[in-house]
Parts: sequence; structure tokens; C-alpha cells
Amino acid sequence: MDLSVPSPVTSTGGDRDLVDGLAALSRALVGITARTLGTLDADVTLSQYRTMVVLASRGPLRTVDLAAALQIHPSTVTRTCDRLVRRGLVGRHQGAVDRRVSWLALTEEGKALVGEVMRRRTDQIRDLVGGAETAAARGVAELVEALVVASGEPTERQWWQRWERCTEVAATAHGR
Repeated sequence: MDLSVPSPVTSTGGDRDLVDGLAALSRALVGITARTLGTLDADVTLSQYRTMVVLASRGPLRTVDLAAALQIHPSTVTRTCDRLVRRGLVGRHQGAVDRRVSWLALTEEGKALVGEVMRRRTDQIRDLVGGAETAAARGVAELVEALVVASGEPTERQWWQRWERCTEVAATAHGR
């Protein structure tokens, strides 16, 4: 079974550098969030954390509305929130008017976790901006690339080049 996916060389058009830079920067920012969750020993996956962030920013939501906001199936939201409810990070409440409808909201513990991750992540981003050579950037695309380089993340072009070769060691180790 061939699971290979063709790599885009780069984006096309006049916004190519900006799009490539933002794609690389997004990897760096996801990494910052993942590391922050790891340092807090939160035992929360990135998708669970994203669910909590949406609940923090939009308030209590019905399962169907949370699923729409996350652009995932309601059954996936139910399973995700079941885990978060068991951990005491999300509460499920019946509607006052229609008891068939359940509302999902962060608990105080969930709110505290999201707040702490956001504060630490912001501090790390502030350090990243402070360490980047942003003064030399002539435009938004160069600024974004400077942030990517400062984060230690490969640029988008470098990432795809490495992606092309990421199985070479495994193939060599297996005598292919």
C-alpha cells in the first residue's frame, strides 16, 4: 500500500513566501503549545486542548455547536468531552428549558489550565519575537520567516525537502 503524498514544492503566486512562512510558523506555534502542555503534565491532547480553547472563547455550547465550531463530527466531540468530563476539566449540564440538550462548559480547573497554557505560550512567543532578527525584515513574509528561524523550526521549503527524505534511513536500514 502506497501512502506517499506528493510534496508541494512551494506555494504559487505572489503570496508564496508569506504562505510558506505561515505554514512553517504554524508548526512552531503548535510545538510551543504541545511543549507547554507537556511541562504542565496536563494529560491533555492537542485536540482536547483545542476543544477547551473553543469553550473558553465562546462560552457554554451545545455538543452540535461545539462540533460545528471545531469542524468535526458531533460524535467525536462527545467522545472528546467524555474524557475531559472524567478529568474534571469540562462539565456537562442539562438545558433548563429542554432537558434533552446538554451544554458543555469549562470547569474552574479547565479554565485555570487553559489560562496557564495561554500565559506560558504567550511568554514563549514573546521570547521568540525578542530572539528573532525582526529588525532586518523588510516585509511580513520576511518577518514570519525570521520568527520561524528563531523558533528552530525549518522553513517550509526545508521541511518539505526533509519530508521527501524522512524514510531514507528506514529504507537503508531494511536493505532497500
